[in-house]
Amino acid sequence: MKLQFILCVAAAVLMAACGEEEENEGARLLVAKHVHNKYLVENMDVIVKYTVYNTGSAAALEVEITDNSFDPDNFAHVSGELSARIDRVPPNTNVTHTVVVRPRKPGYFNFTSAEVLYRRKDDAPRLQVAASSEPGLAFFTSYKEYDKKFSSHVIDWAAFAVMTLPSLAIPFALWFSSKRKYEKLSKSTKRH
Repeated sequence: MKLQFILCVAAAVLMAACGEEEENEGARLLVAKHVHNKYLVENMDVIVKYTVYNTGSAAALEVEITDNSFDPDNFAHVSGELSARIDRVPPNTNVTHTVVVRPRKPGYFNFTSAEVLYRRKDDAPRLQVAASSEPGLAFFTSYKEYDKKFSSHVIDWAAFAVMTLPSLAIPFALWFSSKRKYEKLSKSTKRH
């Protein structure tokens, strides 16, 4: 009984090792999806970067990145392609692809993963399916709130200057007129 158990374990280890060698042959892609904006604001560009790393021993062929998470009702497509095709990613290298979208309204949005299809070898009979990383849940603030917080407030400062001008100008005018009267008086008394 022990001998059969040991033989079964040895066979399982041998099969796993053979299967692992087969898995290690060819391309192996790791795909990262990053949002590069510090502040996410409605009606302002959001930069999404996809980085494809090939950690395998062969070139990945016919790589297709498809991201269906940006609904046209919620996002305007500005530049880049949401479905990109890369002919070849050599081993131990990386390739990047960038997309710019613009959110149409404020609120929470879940950045989900993109789907990646590729051939592991030249003679691979079927495509390998992979998924990118997920940036996760993010909040898009309204443009009005963003502008309140980060604008230079030139109009606000100009209004402040106009409102404070009378409170500074009236005392200055009173001081200046009394100074002139005092100087006239002192000049007239010095002449006698």
